[in-house]
Amino acid sequence: MSEFKTRARKALYWLQHNLFVFDRMIIIAAVTVCLFFVWGAVSSMSRNWTLAQELANRKREKVLLELEVETLELENEYYVSAEYQELAARKYQNKKLPGETLIYLPPNSEAAKNKYSAEGSSDAETLDEPMSNFEQWLVFLFGAGTLD
Repeated sequence: MSEFKTRARKALYWLQHNLFVFDRMIIIAAVTVCLFFVWGAVSSMSRNWTLAQELANRKREKVLLELEVETLELENEYYVSAEYQELAARKYQNKKLPGETLIYLPPNSEAAKNKYSAEGSSDAETLDEPMSNFEQWLVFLFGAGTLD
């Protein structure tokens, strides 16, 4: 028990004469104020960054919506135009201009439908072949097309 009292008295003496001295208290207060200032600055910077990202996202959405509105307005203008009305009348009501003759063609046969699909697939396969790394660098540096 006396050993505990001795240690407690030594700790109390150290606190009173070494730690809680006016100079050290000023330093501790200054460090504490600096830490709070840094904490506040970092938190406000992170908040500003997230708000800036949110603002950029909303600006992108706004531009996208403006483009969509503009597209719909142009589409509405097209539907009002005489050209669309004529095409719609020809398509849905089988109308024709004076002097024109309508010709009804039979539906395409399977051979006609598949005529170009066999040829197009071989071209598509050659275009989809992955280029080697060396070929990609040549295309990037020199603008070369395919290296056949």
